[in-house]
Amino acid sequence: MQQTLEILDLAQKRPVMVEDLALLHEKERQTPGSVRYSIRRYRKHTQWDIEDVGMISYNYKKSEPSENSLELKFCITGNMYCNGKSYECGECKAGMSKNCVAKEETVDVLHFTFLTEHLQQFVKSTRSTSFTNRVLSFKHNTSFSKMLPLCSRTRMSLESLLNNTYIESLENIYVNAQTQMLLLYSLECMLGDKEEEVFGACKFLTNDVDRDKILKARDILLQNIGEPITIKNLSRRVAINECYLKKGFKEIFGTTIFDFYQSQRMEHAKYLLYEKGLSVTEVSLMLGYSSISHFSTAFKKHTGLKPCELLLR
Repeated sequence: MQQTLEILDLAQKRPVMVEDLALLHEKERQTPGSVRYSIRRYRKHTQWDIEDVGMISYNYKKSEPSENSLELKFCITGNMYCNGKSYECGECKAGMSKNCVAKEETVDVLHFTFLTEHLQQFVKSTRSTSFTNRVLSFKHNTSFSKMLPLCSRTRMSLESLLNNTYIESLENIYVNAQTQMLLLYSLECMLGDKEEEVFGACKFLTNDVDRDKILKARDILLQNIGEPITIKNLSRRVAINECYLKKGFKEIFGTTIFDFYQSQRMEHAKYLLYEKGLSVTEVSLMLGYSSISHFSTAFKKHTGLKPCELLLR
């Protein structure tokens, strides 16, 4: 569940409330010595503003090599899930799926964990010093996470995994083939042969300690949505230079600290107003605004609507 919440937090740009997650479908599989994967499909709330996101995480533990792994995490939205499949929906059988009342729009979370013995088989030369080879053979000695661009090929593989109709052994063969393609596309998009392609100008992010400080800074922002915090104060709390904090945050999350924090506040405001039914005054105070007008201005800039207009919908 924690892995699900992590990628959903990034996709929704605000903390996900566990009570908001209505699970429609869940599948978990493990191919011995190869890959573990899970697919969780949730009902999409009408007020959720979720982006499609992907992430690659390289987990290296020098003292526990058996725990080394490479993870791919994706959150995609806009798909439809048909509950009618379980009872042979008459509309679908008649070829009238557009009228199917059992279909629901979903937010889909897919998580893949590739094991060391599986990845190492792809390394043809142990003498190669390319970044890709060092990752696949787990000779790169620092963990890292990086957002993944979702190219058309990646999307096609994800769609195939969500919507295939294979069963039993044929399903295993099909899923295995698609997961290999996802691994290929992800490595091709993000790793290449140069470490700089992953870390850009932020070479300090190759250090586990500094990278964890950036991740901790994000957690602090999420935990203090109603208590505005300065970058100086944030850098002190995570014990990292302000410049490194700003550069590292932008590199990992693709946005500035201010824009991320402001977006989180406004998304949380939408949740409190629409889902929880709080008043504009109550939400303004909860988010630490000095006046309702300041809150309304910020809210409209982010959503295009005044808070009172959202309540009328």
